[in-house]
Amino acid sequence: MYFSAPDFLRKLFPALIWSFPDEEKIIYMTFDDGPNVEVTPWVLQKLEEFNVKATFFCLGKNVEQYPDVYKMIIDAGHAVGNHSYSHIRGWGVAVGDYVQDFDLAANFIDSNLIRPPYGRITPTQARVLNERYKLIMWDILSRDYSRAITRRRCVRNVVKHLRPGAIIVFHDSLKAQRNLCYTLPRVLETLQHEGYECRKIGL
Repeated sequence: MYFSAPDFLRKLFPALIWSFPDEEKIIYMTFDDGPNVEVTPWVLQKLEEFNVKATFFCLGKNVEQYPDVYKMIIDAGHAVGNHSYSHIRGWGVAVGDYVQDFDLAANFIDSNLIRPPYGRITPTQARVLNERYKLIMWDILSRDYSRAITRRRCVRNVVKHLRPGAIIVFHDSLKAQRNLCYTLPRVLETLQHEGYECRKIGL
């Protein structure tokens, strides 16, 4: 499992955005798989405490189920992105079916940003989607969703790879809640201490 995206993946998918060429100390924090009625409001509260803006890659089915929580993200001034409707895996799925799942989510999520679930996308799927959307991957994977790592390891997964322009992935989901609640405040404190500014993605 990669915590920082390796060069060969970047070369295989050059049209996808893995990080930003920032020389200043700017970080792009993102959250996948929400909105969630329990976790997302807590995340929004923590981000507000540190005056941080982020980008939430939402699932269409969750936005449909929790429109009020989705509105909380928008009203707080954060950016949103499309993470598909059903958290579809790209590998082994027909291009048309894969694209249709994102288009269905677009009925609920007003954004030109998308992120493939699991990062599993084929070159053909990426080419077709890239005609209408901006594909955002990541530079740093927290692995907050994994029960196989400790909470402290989750913090290290992020802090060890910090660099200007990096895109960090967290998850505002019940599966990630245990690690996220420990990790996010400590990462925010580290970013603040080291002089990083967190910005939402706007393309």
